[in-house]
Amino acid sequence: MNIYKLMSGIAAVCLLIALYLAFTGSLPSAGPFFIAFFLSTAISFRGYEKLKGFTYTTVIFAAVTTALYYPQHFLTVGDFKLAALITPLIQIIMFGMGTSMSFGDFVGVVKMPKGVLIGVISHFIIMPTIGYTLANLSGFPPEIAAGIILIGCSPNGMASNVISYLAKANLALSITITAISTMLAPIVTPLLMSMLAGAFVQIDTLHMMWDIIKMVIIPIGAGLIFNKLFSGKVKWLDAAMPIVSMAGIAFIIVIITAAGRDSLLSIGPALLLLVLIHNLSGYTLGYWSGRLFRMSERDCRTIAIEVGMQNGGLASGIAKEMGKMATVGLAPAIFGPLMNITGSILASWWQGKPTGDEETYVETGRAH
Repeated sequence: MNIYKLMSGIAAVCLLIALYLAFTGSLPSAGPFFIAFFLSTAISFRGYEKLKGFTYTTVIFAAVTTALYYPQHFLTVGDFKLAALITPLIQIIMFGMGTSMSFGDFVGVVKMPKGVLIGVISHFIIMPTIGYTLANLSGFPPEIAAGIILIGCSPNGMASNVISYLAKANLALSITITAISTMLAPIVTPLLMSMLAGAFVQIDTLHMMWDIIKMVIIPIGAGLIFNKLFSGKVKWLDAAMPIVSMAGIAFIIVIITAAGRDSLLSIGPALLLLVLIHNLSGYTLGYWSGRLFRMSERDCRTIAIEVGMQNGGLASGIAKEMGKMATVGLAPAIFGPLMNITGSILASWWQGKPTGDEETYVETGRAH
């Protein structure tokens, strides 16, 4: 435990020095201390059960701070543009998602059609509508505003399944909604984008459809087949994929932060606020759409999480393929880490609150 306490102390000292430098007009010199603060905090969190879940997000903050202070290191290596790695990284992450899925995940459609239908439809109505409204109210440059709509039109992220499990929600329903919304993405996301974001930025619907098939459907399909053939036989891959996915997402966020640094420094706080409103509104309206259709408490929690959490990685990849990573890609880059924080807090809060249908959870829940 001592090392974790020591790290907490180091973090506090680094933060004080960084803030002192920032307030005395030496903000450029404060960079290394802010970075050291986030890294020390991340290590110290490992020593506390309640805070362990925030380690990864804190590492992302350290990485983002590094990209804001030293963007030149994250744009090119020699003549190679690092942005070229975004699409392959997303394909690897989606392959990982596929290996953790099975064809049985789609059976939920037959077993719980009402929950799946409400979850998927709510997701593709609520988030794009809020995104469109916020983009119009934001007053941001058109391409940055389009990024808010893009994150709203994206499918669910895999993180929603972990959060559902922690929040004592219906994991089987969560997995099925994620699977279905992801498979619908090549059709639904480009159509919603051309309808809602067309006024902000030019949308090539067919090109976007192919991008999503290339980044999502093909890798997930390959992952599903891989899982079917080699399930449990390649233990090292099962252990490595979550780490590869987390590192990949962190890397994507850093590249986008470095590319969009100037925009972030001018409108960062306002964009952060709008993205937070988008995310929290998704949870709230998702929960009440479940309540409206008289779903159980567990199912309402699931729908709240499925509506509020998006696939930020895919949205970043679409922005990159549009050639607008430094503008359209900003909102997705902020949304990802932010939803992990709000989702973890929501899960902790719900964890301690009974759902009122614990008995059925034992029978139907797919806890693992």
